Amino acid sequence: MPKNSKVTQREHSGEHVTESVADLLALEEPVDYKQSVLNVAGEAGSKQKVVEEELDAEDRPAWNSKLQYILAQIGFSVGLGNIWRFPYLCQKNGGGAYLVPYLVLLIIIGIPLFFLELAVGQRIRRGSIGVWHYVCPRLGGIGFSSCIVCLFVGLYYNVIIGWSIFYFFQSFQYPLPWSECPVIRNGTVAVVEPECEKSSATTYFWYREALDISDSISESGGLNWKMTLCLLVAWSIVGMAVVKGIQSSGKVMYFSSLFPYVVLACFLVRGLLLRGAVDGILHMFTPKLDKMLDPQVWREAATQVFFALGLGFGGVIAFSSYNKQDNNCHFDAALVSFINFFTSVLATLVVFAVLGFKANIMNEKCVVENAEKILGYLNTNVLSRDLIPPHVNFSHLTTKDYMEMYNVIMTVKEDHFPALGLDPCLLEDELDKSVQGTGLAFIAFTEAMTHFPASPFWSVMFFLMLINLGLGSMIGTMAGITTPIIDTFKVPKEMFTVGCCVFAFFVGLLFVQRSGNYFVTMFDDYSATLPLTVIVILENIAVAWIYGTKKFMQELTEMLGFRPYRFYFYMWKFVSPLCMAVLTTASIIQLGVSPPGYSAWIKEEAAERYLYFPNWAMALLITLIVVATLPIPVVFILRHFHLLSDGSNTLSVSYKKGRMMKDISNLEENDETRFILSKVPSEAPSPMPTHRSYLGPGSSSPLENSGNPNGRYGSGYLLAGTPESEL
Repeated sequence: MPKNSKVTQREHSGEHVTESVADLLALEEPVDYKQSVLNVAGEAGSKQKVVEEELDAEDRPAWNSKLQYILAQIGFSVGLGNIWRFPYLCQKNGGGAYLVPYLVLLIIIGIPLFFLELAVGQRIRRGSIGVWHYVCPRLGGIGFSSCIVCLFVGLYYNVIIGWSIFYFFQSFQYPLPWSECPVIRNGTVAVVEPECEKSSATTYFWYREALDISDSISESGGLNWKMTLCLLVAWSIVGMAVVKGIQSSGKVMYFSSLFPYVVLACFLVRGLLLRGAVDGILHMFTPKLDKMLDPQVWREAATQVFFALGLGFGGVIAFSSYNKQDNNCHFDAALVSFINFFTSVLATLVVFAVLGFKANIMNEKCVVENAEKILGYLNTNVLSRDLIPPHVNFSHLTTKDYMEMYNVIMTVKEDHFPALGLDPCLLEDELDKSVQGTGLAFIAFTEAMTHFPASPFWSVMFFLMLINLGLGSMIGTMAGITTPIIDTFKVPKEMFTVGCCVFAFFVGLLFVQRSGNYFVTMFDDYSATLPLTVIVILENIAVAWIYGTKKFMQELTEMLGFRPYRFYFYMWKFVSPLCMAVLTTASIIQLGVSPPGYSAWIKEEAAERYLYFPNWAMALLITLIVVATLPIPVVFILRHFHLLSDGSNTLSVSYKKGRMMKDISNLEENDETRFILSKVPSEAPSPMPTHRSYLGPGSSSPLENSGNPNGRYGSGYLLAGTPESEL
């Protein structure tokens, strides 16, 4: 090393020093290559490998075990949507028939793109911003858009965790507070709350006691202090889980990822023992084949695949970036995708078993109420007793007997039958009642649990499961925000993470107003779906068409030690982009054909009414979509016209504690010919793919020289593992 170099002057200080290549070359002196870390002799290759591994281990955090990493990916991908969105879509879109488009799209879009995100994160060892800046600098805005979408999702997702926390603490009482309608006493007169009487006890508790909801999104109504406190608790839990990065969140995952499966197994066993559970399960698996040809079903299935696997959020990339480079991410992609699908089916079985039980309870209640109407008509001679079959016993009236009596009355009194106000009380009608999203968890399921023996116990378990499912997804969502920002801008990890949580809490107050549930609908159903679709399709294009599918497959071969199936080549290159382009077009058309709206709870009517968003809300929604996608064209334009540097002409050589390290995270192809990388990925972890290896005149492929640890010429730099090395 030159004596007058800044590095020589400060190499014992332990400080980080950066000099340009030009400065180093101007001060260059003859080097003893055998003693230097920059080694051109093959004899020191094994020593250099050890040093590289030590640097990589100390520079970037890593998972404590493969199990911890798998649990983290499962915790992120398996979330609240598996519990209520997937069963709802099954119920809405033809039962078992919905599984066909979902499985097809999971195979041709979900697993290939999930594998792609795992691979680029593990290979480049950066968050989403760094990964897409490296793959294609002009599309570097993809990473920023992912961060924004994660922020949008995290804002409302933690509100749902807050709702679960509220119900969790309300469950520690018997009877459950939503099991009966409240009674209003006025002196000696006791009257059931009218809003509750018109709807149901669980519906009233959800809309009035929990949310205290307003009649429309335009009526703010002020903050709901109970939900504000629950939101504060939710962000405090998330903050403590992620403040130390994977060192803290990895430990949380052991419980938050495994506990929901214990609860689901318990609920499945309990649900199968309930009367009517088989009816619910058979209803779910009975396919309505006409639904399979409905384009809307395929669009919803594709959207569910994106959300289920966490594609485009950046959390998958962030988690995989902490892996060793020889990790078999192909196996991880298949395993996590299978577990995700299995969890969705398991949750659907549980939900339909419980809803089958609830449907039988409601059907019996319908029979009793209508039988009382018939008895009243018989006593007032509106109906003749000759219409009642002789074997019918009103004291023990079965559903079959009621249907026989109902059909006779309908036939004889055909002209006046509507005036009688009798209901058919069909079990299928109860099972067909679709309850979407939060309504499934906080209304339908809670109502079913009120009929369970020891109902508080099951309620506590259920909402604790929801909290843990939400926490696992929030950890991945926060990683999608913090990891790329910390990697790129070198901000202090703990301070930035706490700042994100505090900022998100205050912005999240929007969702704990009395009208907050309507904003949750806006963010959940509209603001993230279209940007995510755009992000995922651009990720695919960036790798398959710009970076090059063949090059990417070769690098995967070097990293994994085997060549991935050619199936992935065709999926990445042709099938997935085409399918996603169709999906994006369909989503845009859907927004144009069906104006966005929400289900408002009208207090006077004690019923839901679908309302369209007002103009100001539509402006807000469009702004959210634009803000989420804006970084992509902005970064593209700035780098296309060279208004923003992509780092290709700013190569620096860094030194730390006397060791020589080269930072090439921003190199382009024209800069590759000046530098030599030594290790193939299978031998030493590196943040950069080996396609940047220099192949000089007469040299051959790195694969052909893999036996020489330092390539043909046996020379190379030690790599500075990651931007997190300075944290």
